[in-house]
Amino acid sequence: MKRIALLGSTGSIGVSTLDVVARNPGKFQVSAMAAGSNVDVFAEQVRRFKPDIVSIFDTTKEARLRDLLAGQDVEVVSGEAGTVRAATCPGTDMVVSGIVGSAGLVPTLAAVRAGIDVALANKETLVVAGELVLREAGDRAALIPIDSEHSAIFQALNGESAGRIKKIILTASGGPFRTFSRERMETVTVKEALNHPNWAMGHKITIDSATMMNKGLEYIEAKWLFGRGIDVEVIVHPQSIIHSMIEFVDTSIMAQLGMPDMRVPIAYALSYPDRLAADLPSLSLSEVGQLTFEEPDLERFPCLRLAFDAMEMGQTMPAVLNAANEVAVRAFLDEEISFKDIAEIIRTVMQSHSGRSVKELEDVLQADRWAREEARKKIAVAH
Repeated sequence: MKRIALLGSTGSIGVSTLDVVARNPGKFQVSAMAAGSNVDVFAEQVRRFKPDIVSIFDTTKEARLRDLLAGQDVEVVSGEAGTVRAATCPGTDMVVSGIVGSAGLVPTLAAVRAGIDVALANKETLVVAGELVLREAGDRAALIPIDSEHSAIFQALNGESAGRIKKIILTASGGPFRTFSRERMETVTVKEALNHPNWAMGHKITIDSATMMNKGLEYIEAKWLFGRGIDVEVIVHPQSIIHSMIEFVDTSIMAQLGMPDMRVPIAYALSYPDRLAADLPSLSLSEVGQLTFEEPDLERFPCLRLAFDAMEMGQTMPAVLNAANEVAVRAFLDEEISFKDIAEIIRTVMQSHSGRSVKELEDVLQADRWAREEARKKIAVAH
């Protein structure tokens, strides 16, 4: 039985992971769980899955969690240190890193350093500190992607050598504003931006999809996961049926297709190299009818270009990109700035930054702190 530590258990990835565990009794045991602040839902999950240790990131809610779990045989901790404890729980075989944003970096890195394999949904870990994480992982911990696009690439690359690969084709839905004009996008509301056409996700990642920053972050993640020397192309595929593709040197293309359901790549990551039988709807190509593709419009979606630029500049620039984006997205959700201001805030923060090499974790954390402060200053001016 594989023991799983789940980080971000009340989010969409966490809920889907627990569904996979519940559908496969006898195959998985939850050894540890960590959540952000949704203490009531978290307590219900803990009572059902009975982990050894649980952590709530919001330290002010630790007492409430203890009260809700009174009588349960479980250790309760909190804060970032508590999340690290959960990520490195003794006897854990795999950590599912489902925390949203750069908050997932420190506990995920701790798991890697402890030699625990990581099923990675937290793309920001590699965006912010890809070089450091891969160096620490080395031969002691495997990184298995959960994002549907990276899982598709991982599956297509199975057994293939790097010399056979011409390029990776990363698909994007295009989000809710794929057909909007630049003028129309200047007036979009938070409600419109949260209305993703294909996927049910948390607020932050849904806004990232609307700006196409999510695809930019996935571009950076793909570069670290599969090799910086491999070309990565982004193409818009509105149906979200082809999750990504590989083109080989002989021009053959291999694609991974499936319904847009995160439980499928999660189950693959948990069971790799095996596959679990799934009682889920199968893809019917006749019902889908058509699969269409188009080039991303970098003028209407400048966040995608900013991500390309950040990866090309390297060093601490991707960390700055990510931090500025997190602050700007929060400001948009709070209706402090407009949708089009998100990209402008990120651009100006990046322009103000002089990149530094990443030798240790503090290099990344310092760049992250600086970028957040710069972004807040620029938002205050815009507001």
